[in-house]
Amino acid sequence: MYIYLPLANMSIHILTLVGMGCVVGFLSGLFGVGGGFLLTPLMIISGIPPAMAAASSSNQIVAAAASGATAHYRMGNIDVKMGIVILAGSLVGGSMGVQVVKLLRALGHFDIVLQGLYIVMLGGIGGLLFVESLKTLRRKKEVFTEKRSVPFSGKWTPLFHHLPLQMHFKSLGAEISVFVPITAGIIIGFLSALMGIGGSFIMVPILIYIIGMPTVMAIGTDLFQVVISNANITIQQAARNHTVDVVLAFSLFCGVVLGAQIGARTGRFLRGEQIRMVMAIFVLSMMAKLIINLLLPHDHGIVPAY
Repeated sequence: MYIYLPLANMSIHILTLVGMGCVVGFLSGLFGVGGGFLLTPLMIISGIPPAMAAASSSNQIVAAAASGATAHYRMGNIDVKMGIVILAGSLVGGSMGVQVVKLLRALGHFDIVLQGLYIVMLGGIGGLLFVESLKTLRRKKEVFTEKRSVPFSGKWTPLFHHLPLQMHFKSLGAEISVFVPITAGIIIGFLSALMGIGGSFIMVPILIYIIGMPTVMAIGTDLFQVVISNANITIQQAARNHTVDVVLAFSLFCGVVLGAQIGARTGRFLRGEQIRMVMAIFVLSMMAKLIINLLLPHDHGIVPAY
């Protein structure tokens, strides 16, 4: 059964959309990632217009992050002050990103720019995961990320703690310059609007390794700002660029909910290095497909509406 996507003016089989959502939900549950950086390129590969794919992905991130943020808030894992500081930067960066999207679409370059950015990002993430998991498999020794997830006390952290505009944060038990989280927020907000990602895979390491926040607190605080930041991006994308398709978002959401449950249960049967290797192969496969799409565009089974 085909359903009509009004903003894209095309029809696509309902099972394709639900299937995409299920795949991303499965991978999110399996790998413990938000899924935004997986969902957008997967939609592009399936033939959804890049601008609509990115905007609809942001919509999905709001729902997923809200659920996670609520749970972390109840457990006291959110530094509200830090979240607001990051959010201030994210709102600015997100607004800038929406305007850049509008400009690139007007120039007719957005599709190529977005796919190019994803090729670089997926290649970097997939390559690092592949090399790291391959080394671990060769050693036949599990490497637990959480054991290494402690704040650096070397040359980076002291530098950022001595910048101007110092503010005290309870979660850190110290003062730190707001310049760091605001700048990080601007960058993540901009990338979120441009690429339809939550940015947690960038922001969480910054909070842990540069700012020095405890891991669980970093995750909760990031989810807190992601909810509001991506809600702002979704509203602006819908109002200014008209790229948020409700039918598309709802269909994907149904699949994501189902897939996440299956993925979380499947992860119990795999070792850490095996999970990272599977993710690396999947991410690199998407990168290769995006390259093929750029070089040899072809029909993806989408039916234009006349």
